[in-house]
Amino acid sequence: MNKDENASGSNISNPFSQTRGRGTTTAPANRFDQIEVAWDLDAFEEIRRVDPEFEPPPLKTIYFRDDSQSIISRNDSPDVGFDASLNPYRGCEHGCAYCYARPTHDYLGFNTGIDFESKIMVKPDAPALLRKELAASRWKPKVLACSGVTDCYQPIEAKLKITRGCLEVLAEARNPVVIVTKNYLVTRDIDLLSELAVHNAAMVYISLTTLDSELARKLEPRASSPKMRLRAISKLRAAGVRVGVSTAPMIPGLNDHELPALLSAAAEAGAETAFYTAVRLPWGVAEVFSDWLEQHVPGQKEKVLGRIREMRGGKLNDSSFGDRMRGSGIVAEELKSLFRVSARRAGLDKAPAPLSTAAFRRPALDGQMTLL
Repeated sequence: MNKDENASGSNISNPFSQTRGRGTTTAPANRFDQIEVAWDLDAFEEIRRVDPEFEPPPLKTIYFRDDSQSIISRNDSPDVGFDASLNPYRGCEHGCAYCYARPTHDYLGFNTGIDFESKIMVKPDAPALLRKELAASRWKPKVLACSGVTDCYQPIEAKLKITRGCLEVLAEARNPVVIVTKNYLVTRDIDLLSELAVHNAAMVYISLTTLDSELARKLEPRASSPKMRLRAISKLRAAGVRVGVSTAPMIPGLNDHELPALLSAAAEAGAETAFYTAVRLPWGVAEVFSDWLEQHVPGQKEKVLGRIREMRGGKLNDSSFGDRMRGSGIVAEELKSLFRVSARRAGLDKAPAPLSTAAFRRPALDGQMTLL
């Protein structure tokens, strides 16, 4: 299928797609689709008002309705810093070649590669589902992680505003939330984040993996530029929102040498804390990332893959609890030491104070509030 060719089941009208050689320029909705999203010039201009550097992707992205009946996911992994999360989207148009979440698309009948970033499941009912779960007597207030799998501020959020709808519910209930994103679009919702911040119930981690704009454009092609991410840190902090930096993932032989500069820049922008993870390449991600190396930095491919194997017991991935986020061996220890020293120099080595559930109030399903 050519990159400008409409895929079966698409009902997306993209004004920036090529139309030469086509019999028609219209894109009527497929009668079997359950959601219609029509990109128009106003929608793209809305994104550009927030992030002037945004460029629409040449490949059409198809959006499918996700009719999940619950929105809060739970996990008991000792490697993850939260046990409850919400993800308004499945798949991510940011297109990061290293993304560990890519294999989740296999469960949907899609592939780990191009499908993950061009066939996005959206959950328009997420705010209503969240309200229902927080209103239930069984809900015990706790920190919710937003973007535990895919970025809740990927480009389509500018139009659908599903994440914002969830934040409106969280702000109403004063339930604490931690957001991880690499998109400047998060600053659109400073009003709600500030409202939560008054109750120490919000924190945003901006993902920053490189200061090299050219590398970022290749590695994370539809995410905000490093400059805009640093600007997001400053803007959030100025609004009273607690903000940290996620230097994740660190890829030995590719971006790990930038770690001191990344942490220094984030601290200067206003970040109060930092964390990192080592790259992990589960299932088909290994092939996707290997192909990316061959295409963009062929001279570094074997060096990068070799160092990843040194961290992963001779493989490209090790899912063992305790090691999967940081790796093991000499390369992993060098990375750990580099982060520790760099974070201390930047003043980002302190663990963040926990968010508070003290102000939580249970929302009623009719939108009225009742005290916990």
